[in-house]
Amino acid sequence: MLQLLSLLQTARDWSGPELARRLEVSPRTLRRDVDRLRELGYPVRATMGAAGGYRLEAGAAMPPLLLDDEEAVAIAIGLRTAAGGTVAGIEETSVRALAKLEQVLPSRLRRRVNVLQTYTVPLTAAGPTVDPEALTTIAQACRDLERLRFAYRSRDGTESARLVECHRLVAAGRRWYLVAWDVDRSDWRTFRVDRLASARATGVRCPPRELPAGDAAAYVAQAITSNLTRYRALVVLHAPLAVVADRLRPSDGMLEAVDDRSCLLRTGADSLEWLALAIGMLGVDFDVREPAELVDHLRVLGDRFARSARAAAADGPLAAG
Repeated sequence: MLQLLSLLQTARDWSGPELARRLEVSPRTLRRDVDRLRELGYPVRATMGAAGGYRLEAGAAMPPLLLDDEEAVAIAIGLRTAAGGTVAGIEETSVRALAKLEQVLPSRLRRRVNVLQTYTVPLTAAGPTVDPEALTTIAQACRDLERLRFAYRSRDGTESARLVECHRLVAAGRRWYLVAWDVDRSDWRTFRVDRLASARATGVRCPPRELPAGDAAAYVAQAITSNLTRYRALVVLHAPLAVVADRLRPSDGMLEAVDDRSCLLRTGADSLEWLALAIGMLGVDFDVREPAELVDHLRVLGDRFARSARAAAADGPLAAG
């Protein structure tokens, strides 16, 4: 019966003969085990006919889940991470759920989870949190291709009412973004979920639209960079894209391969100092194509560093020590 439950939890339809064959039981034993699962609260639906079979559906109450070792460890680690995460109000709920899970974990699995927790130190930082109900409402609108209304506060504090067709949610560090088609502006937009309020589905379905980017994450990264409008930079990095991508956060800019040995970085910042620092910390040779102000700033920095190096060399071993 546990093997039957494990198969049904794969979220697909199973024919009776196929299940009986997988479990090596007779059709009569299969029907009896299905009835037992229903008595335990698992809503197993059966359909008749040539295309009929069995399927586990959502019910009014959540019966026990059947998890393998790796799934149980993954959920426990996820709950511990969520306890200190970016979704407001979920911390206490995560701790309660984790306590219930760890109570029934076999000792070998509990040790694996505890070792990871003991020897992991989170680096936390103050930042925005989002409403879990808002995330759920948005995710459902994305799934159902449904229009969504909400109040939105822009970067400069301007309040506005928005009507959008939801596409995807994107998590970038401590921030969550909604990628959606803005109905009133007839264009794609990204919205910070922590600046969003009173989200409600309209019940109006909308046709799927093609996003003008490779994927939602790439679109958000491009939007974040373009919002930093004071300085926009175009930089050729003399390293393969795969090497640079490991050193770059999605919010730091967009990468585009030039050839096997170089790539193009489109990025931006509010200050030349930060731009120079961010590019320099990538640890590869580079050529700045634009803006001209960044080229001038790098020249000033280069002269300053060269003077410092010459002075250190002139002072001799004492300076080095």
